[in-house]
Amino acid sequence: MAFSGKTHQLRSWGRYPTVLPAEVRPVYWRSELPDLAHFEQPLLPYAYGRSYGDSCLNEGGVSLDVSHLRRFISFDKAEGLLCCEAGVSLAEVLELVVPRGWFIPVTPGTKFVSVGGAIANDVHGKNHHKAGTFGCHITRFELLRSNGERLICSPHKNTKLFEATIGGLGLTGVILWAEFRLKPIINPFIDMERIQFSSLDEFMQISAETDQKYEYTMSWVDVLIGGRDLCRGIFMCGNNDQSRVRASQKIGKKLPLTVPFDFPSFMLNTLTVKSFNELYYHSQFSKRVHKVVPYEPFFYPLDSIHEWNRMYGKRGFLQYQFVVPFQDGFEAMREIIGRIQHSGEGSFLTVLKTFGTIPSPGMLSFPRPGLTLALDFAFDGQKTLRLLDELDEIVRQSGGAVYPAKDARMSAENFQAFFPRWQEFAHYVDPRFSSSFWRRVSHANKLAMV
Repeated sequence: MAFSGKTHQLRSWGRYPTVLPAEVRPVYWRSELPDLAHFEQPLLPYAYGRSYGDSCLNEGGVSLDVSHLRRFISFDKAEGLLCCEAGVSLAEVLELVVPRGWFIPVTPGTKFVSVGGAIANDVHGKNHHKAGTFGCHITRFELLRSNGERLICSPHKNTKLFEATIGGLGLTGVILWAEFRLKPIINPFIDMERIQFSSLDEFMQISAETDQKYEYTMSWVDVLIGGRDLCRGIFMCGNNDQSRVRASQKIGKKLPLTVPFDFPSFMLNTLTVKSFNELYYHSQFSKRVHKVVPYEPFFYPLDSIHEWNRMYGKRGFLQYQFVVPFQDGFEAMREIIGRIQHSGEGSFLTVLKTFGTIPSPGMLSFPRPGLTLALDFAFDGQKTLRLLDELDEIVRQSGGAVYPAKDARMSAENFQAFFPRWQEFAHYVDPRFSSSFWRRVSHANKLAMV
């Protein structure tokens, strides 16, 4: 992203909603920072727009483009401690550290996010049950507040601001740089297994059997099959490969595909989703398949298709991710899947996994012990919004939560029920910072300045 203080329409990866900020102001240097007290409109950092909803959007406000803050500051190759500016992408981190025997400790499903964004959304990955969230591995960062203060935040210094900023959706100020611990690896390959399952019960059984054996686990699921089994899918689990022979093996670079235009909306319907699911499920001929693969197709399969969000058409899509606790989660999951089937709404990409018990450090961190399901719904106006409102109610009744980083429509009432520490968090929100999401869920006046 490259802007020069002018106004541009902005949207997130889901392409819904589209907003018009009053200004997009680039931030180039840590030594030459803008005077944030100078702006009359509310402020919000913005890097690569890979959040799915409106948490990174600031209608009528000032979007601070931090994608230019993308320099590495230090790298302790012996200890695996990396310090870089907040606009550095995870892709750039990987290019630096993987050849030197290190890996990102926790990674989301795309490497095209900024380090600052990974902190602000306290992202999770396939190894939550083993490693927690990205925020668990942050040792410190520098936070710029609108009054000009530049604060070093860590688990031992400015602790409450540290906890508020991790998972704080960019509302506590601008993260200028961050330091975090890396994970040692022997080679850039994943020793993985793919296991077909034919019901939610079987998923739970496989999950229980693999959680201790494998660091990385997740499942693609088909929630449109109907019947007693409710869903079927392919469970994927893996560990970092331990072969020293493969340490010197080069991974060939494949040219990414690009979706060149917006797909017509009629191409995405229940019939095409069911057809895709049928083909994908049966593309695996054996119950279990074992293989060793490069890390990129394992962690980032969609990154090989640039602009893949165009497949959902001009209206975009809503990704919906929730977590429900283990105690009541099984029944809640059955009810939610049943409601989706009854609605006729289809999801091409549906991911099911479990969260572990490692506590997240952020006040608004999303992961908590339980079952989590993520679905993509092509946006079909009120029909889609009504369905998601219904799902919110089931999640709320079960004691679960919806992921703010992927939300564009949840009510203030539900947000405040999902995140009971929200009022404590609000105390640490910078008075000049706001977002379209925060104004919706907190009823904060976007022009209220302290």
